[in-house]
Amino acid sequence: MSVQQLFPPGGQSRALHGLYLNNGLHRLAPENEIFIYANYIASLDGRIATLSDDGHEFVVPASIANPRDWRLYQELAAQSDIMLTSARYFRQQAKGCSQDLLSLGREENSADLIMWRQQQGLQPQPDVLVISASLDIPPEQLRCLNDRQVLIATCTASDGARRAFFERQGYPVLLAGDVRVDGALLRRKLCERGYRSAYMVAGPEVHHTLLAAGALDALFLTTHLGLLGGEAFHTITYGALLQSTQLQLESLYLDQQPDSSQLFARYAIRYAAAGPEMLALNVVE
Repeated sequence: MSVQQLFPPGGQSRALHGLYLNNGLHRLAPENEIFIYANYIASLDGRIATLSDDGHEFVVPASIANPRDWRLYQELAAQSDIMLTSARYFRQQAKGCSQDLLSLGREENSADLIMWRQQQGLQPQPDVLVISASLDIPPEQLRCLNDRQVLIATCTASDGARRAFFERQGYPVLLAGDVRVDGALLRRKLCERGYRSAYMVAGPEVHHTLLAAGALDALFLTTHLGLLGGEAFHTITYGALLQSTQLQLESLYLDQQPDSSQLFARYAIRYAAAGPEMLALNVVE
């Protein structure tokens, strides 16, 4: 179960298991700071999600989802103090049309990651932050996460009664913006709570919100070497042009299998001086 290192140059063969654990993302942030990273799997033509068979939800295409990428997804989750997602994820969960993205080490081939976290001094499961301006979050889905702290990030323009309801249910509400969720303010709120590493597993709008505010540090991207086409799809970011955002390749691996191939890339995100486009979008999920 090895992959071939393409960058940095050297051509070494590396084991798949442990490939991302060696990044030590939970130890990268300076004192009183946080390291925030995102992860996606996409087809070669950039599709991360296409419409489900019933045409009601966007889901990861079955043709690109695979256990080897899922192992690395779990390794990234293992290094996080908290996972960032959106209200849309919980609405999809309530409909039974999304997989469990927030539970670590449930499968036999990833049970070792719970022990790894304990060895690193981390709690068994990462906390969860739900980003939502609408607060349209099914409460019964949040109750499934009773083994860790769940927080909600929203804006002051959101419904006050809904905020109070979630607070009474034991879910702290962070106000991170006025009429929109601001990525930079959200980052600061996480720092104030002592989080050192955050794993963003939401969709393209939340991704854009963090990028537009200069709040994301790294992107992990699996590129499945196949073409999907289609007219209704999602890519890794959605919103206004990000003219000040550049990516610097830090590592690249080829996963060559008999029936398919994929590339595992890690990018550092570099931001130029803030301009008009560095405004957070309204995350309405």
